[in-house]
Amino acid sequence: MELTKQKNRRDPRARARVKQRGFTLTELLVVVAIIAVVTGLGGGIYVGTYKRLLVVKTARDLLLTAKYARIMAIEQQRPYEIHLDLENNGFALATSGFNEETGATEQVVVRDYYCRPVEFQGDVKFEDIKITSVTGNTSTDSGDEQKIVFSPSGGAESAVIQIGDGKTHYTVSVCAATGKGRIHVGTADKVEAVTVDLDAE
Repeated sequence: MELTKQKNRRDPRARARVKQRGFTLTELLVVVAIIAVVTGLGGGIYVGTYKRLLVVKTARDLLLTAKYARIMAIEQQRPYEIHLDLENNGFALATSGFNEETGATEQVVVRDYYCRPVEFQGDVKFEDIKITSVTGNTSTDSGDEQKIVFSPSGGAESAVIQIGDGKTHYTVSVCAATGKGRIHVGTADKVEAVTVDLDAE
């Protein structure tokens, strides 16, 4: 027996076998619990980020559609309209087009490489809409559909549109004189309908 102990002291493999030790059940359960907590926190952060990104994406899509509508109205020398569908939460760009079958001019929804109708995802919706027409009449979000008209001169109806999901809010504004759009972080009450006096210096 003494010989075996001395042999184990000299043999490194035998010493390694003696020193090896496994994890206890308690240690394994603690590690599993820590992983579960970290995963749960990460999942909550991911869901919140995803919902916020849906609002940002929708507001940017509206802004890009407004920019495209302005460019096309000037280039094609005919009005382009962004139709806001309040009932179904979405919007589409439309213009007048000639129907060869009927021989009449009618509204056509623009579907091309740069622009397509947008349907909101998740809890995203129109939260506040203020559109001032060229005549000076202001409309709010009454009715199922409203529109922002972009004219061939480069101007448009003044608009302030708030998009959000109840927690995150973005507002898109369109300047009447120039037809240019901007995006703002926050609610519509912090954004004024932009008007430009072209006669002022």
